[in-house]
Amino acid sequence: MDQFVGKPRLPKFAFPKRYDIRLKPDLVACTFAGTVSVSLDVIEPTCFLVLNSADLSVHNSSVSFTSSSSEVFQPCKLELVEQDEILVLEFPDKLPVGLGVLAIGFEGTLNDKMKGFYRSKYEHNGEKKNMAVTQFEPADARRCFPCWDEPACKATFKITLDVPADLVALSNMPIVDEEVHGDLKTLHYQESPIMSTYLVAVVIGLFDYVEDHTSDGVKVRVYCQVGKRDQGKFALHVAVKTLELYKEYFDTPYTLPKLDMIAIPDFAAGAMENYGLVTYRETALLYDEQHSAAVNKQRVATVVAHELAHQWFGNLVTMEWWTHLWLNEGFATWVSYLATDGLFPEWKIWTQFLEESTEGLRLDGLAESHPIEVDINHAREIDEIFDAISYRKGASVIRMLQSYLGAEVFQKSLAAYIKKHACSNAKTEDLWAALEEKSHQPVNKLMTSWTKQMGYPVVSVKTSGGKLEFEQSQFLSSGAHGDGQWIVPITLCCGSYDKNQNFLLETKSASVDTPDNYGWIKVNVNQTGFYRVKYSEDLEAQLRHAIEKKVLSTMDRYGLLDDTYALCMARQQFLTSLLTLMTAYREEVEYTVLSNLISISYKVARIAADATPDLVSDIKRFFINLFQYSAEKLGWDAKPGESHLEAMLRGEILTVLAVFGHDLTLQEACRRFDAFLNDRNTPLLPPDIRRAAYVAMMQNVSISNRSGFDSLLKVYRESDLSQEKTRILASLGSCPDPGVILEVLNFVLSPEVRIQDAVFGLAVSYEGRETTWEWFKGNWEYISKTWGSGFLITRFVSGVVSPFASLERAKEVEEFFSTRSNPSITRTLKQSIERVHINAQWVQSIQNEKHLAEAVQELAYRNY
Repeated sequence: MDQFVGKPRLPKFAFPKRYDIRLKPDLVACTFAGTVSVSLDVIEPTCFLVLNSADLSVHNSSVSFTSSSSEVFQPCKLELVEQDEILVLEFPDKLPVGLGVLAIGFEGTLNDKMKGFYRSKYEHNGEKKNMAVTQFEPADARRCFPCWDEPACKATFKITLDVPADLVALSNMPIVDEEVHGDLKTLHYQESPIMSTYLVAVVIGLFDYVEDHTSDGVKVRVYCQVGKRDQGKFALHVAVKTLELYKEYFDTPYTLPKLDMIAIPDFAAGAMENYGLVTYRETALLYDEQHSAAVNKQRVATVVAHELAHQWFGNLVTMEWWTHLWLNEGFATWVSYLATDGLFPEWKIWTQFLEESTEGLRLDGLAESHPIEVDINHAREIDEIFDAISYRKGASVIRMLQSYLGAEVFQKSLAAYIKKHACSNAKTEDLWAALEEKSHQPVNKLMTSWTKQMGYPVVSVKTSGGKLEFEQSQFLSSGAHGDGQWIVPITLCCGSYDKNQNFLLETKSASVDTPDNYGWIKVNVNQTGFYRVKYSEDLEAQLRHAIEKKVLSTMDRYGLLDDTYALCMARQQFLTSLLTLMTAYREEVEYTVLSNLISISYKVARIAADATPDLVSDIKRFFINLFQYSAEKLGWDAKPGESHLEAMLRGEILTVLAVFGHDLTLQEACRRFDAFLNDRNTPLLPPDIRRAAYVAMMQNVSISNRSGFDSLLKVYRESDLSQEKTRILASLGSCPDPGVILEVLNFVLSPEVRIQDAVFGLAVSYEGRETTWEWFKGNWEYISKTWGSGFLITRFVSGVVSPFASLERAKEVEEFFSTRSNPSITRTLKQSIERVHINAQWVQSIQNEKHLAEAVQELAYRNY
């Protein structure tokens, strides 16, 4: 028995071919009973069968194995190994090689942890009810039925459900037979195609739906709570169009007869791509014409496109093991932008993709990052790699490779890869092989440095004697020296986008001839490469002038700003240089660039508050002046025919002015909020600017003047729209009064806030950091118990710890967690502590910066 303990993967004595599963949930007692018959292929004589099982009661008498010759074997010993989540069955005689059927009866609890087979609460006609929902990725099918819970153990699934007769019950496949017995009905579902256990799904509750069909007859439905069906229409439109787009792009049709998408009130992730039954948070699927903002609409479109990409990349072709998770998530992220751009070209979504790259670069600049391909030695480690490396760096290196190989060759290679590995499993190398075959390029050699080692390079560029010199070194946000080296696809343009050059930087340094009278040089054109660029002072000054003259592309304006900010944090450039560069963006009009400018201004204001408190008011004044041009151009009210991007930008611009204390913005926000309190449908406060008004209200709230806070809580309690609730939760913490922050944090832990939404309330003001840390320590036991078994616990750790900027605090955090270890937060905790160290070093660097005070004062009071 001991030989099976502590192993990352199950032994290969037998493989499942087919599961016949029957489940009977009790939605009042929140329990379930079930049976599973697994058709197995025993590939070597064995006295043992080892499979996954967790949180289930399995009775010895219910277990048997029947061979193909009808000989029945009863186990002599059954052991559940809790820490490894395995069920070990020992038989007195060896099981014969060949096909057989393992039968197991079991019981379990519909838990409240949002994983496995769980319960979600909802209200119908004022009555509180439970629905039953499954969430099996990455490794929680074992909490619903004993199984070989590994992605490579693909099988077919025949599901039967015994449920109350008045409820809707959905699974991956359509119902083929229904029997009603009084208050209960038995539903038999069509057998599924071959798939992994993590994609099996069941949802049982009261639902309404909207329906449409693709041009080739696939029935598509969006299910939601009764009374919300109209909110499913936008997602339905996106789903139908996206299925058709992917059918063409992958040159393979969607393989199931139906696609259901369903909104679940309690849901840990954004969505889950279960084959034929995709589950979502309400905020990622439902769109309310009157009360959802443009940013909510975009979120629904990109999440639906992401999940439907998985129906091919993940479900039809599945990663062999979690090491290759990035193949699923990085690819689905990249292709969701392709689909969204096809449906909504006016959103300029590929420009917004740069925000994904930035998040990937930000995490991968840490010494505590990890490679795209990461060894997984225990199921508990999997949750932590559903992060910006697997999703965002993964998507970014795919974009880089597509840009290098060309769109047509890339698309044809993907179609060939999907055809070859359909209904099977694949590794990263299989994708590279498909791309090599069509492109005749050494893709495996090119990409290994990007997937098997962590980090990325910063490419330093300077002119010398008629040459342009390039040198790569590993970029680390700490400013430390790293020894990584990459094959870097260098692209550059000189003075014009008509004059492009590209080459592979395969060594540490290289040089090319400088053209005559180039004017300016931009490297990493349109930010297609996953690397940063550091320019010599003269080249940087030329680029700053190019921005002022409006000759750089939107993506390049974004890239220059983002790289300069990162280099500043890594203490490779002065804060003065960053602030001077930011002035060139005063007349910026593009959403994505301004959104990043806003994000950077928040971070600079925070670090300045730690480093030079006496300069904070001047820095805020500088930022208010910087955003005035856009604010005046956009105004508070939408103009006829304005774009989706202008609607998103207005909210962000008004919010940043409120946070930095712009008086006119605060006054107008209060006026409009008061009108909204009297009439929730007032045209004075449409959804796109509500968050700005909520944040503005909270700037004036204190323990002694709390009316704005109480009013916002009233709006929260009266709304049944998840997007409105999360909008409010994300605004409350912006209050500068620590006493109010404590109330907000306690409210976040109350039953009034759904468990998955609590993390929105952790976005607290600079003044609230200390209070949040003390609150976090005092409530750690409850937080750990409530969120500790899923990935949301990592959001608590990073949200509370990362904003600090002192070595003393980093030491205190380490000491606090030294006696509170939890494998699911190990990586996140190390990353968060590293961020505190980086902030502390940056603070010290800013304090030592000469002439900073004069520069800030000059910028703050400059007349434009």
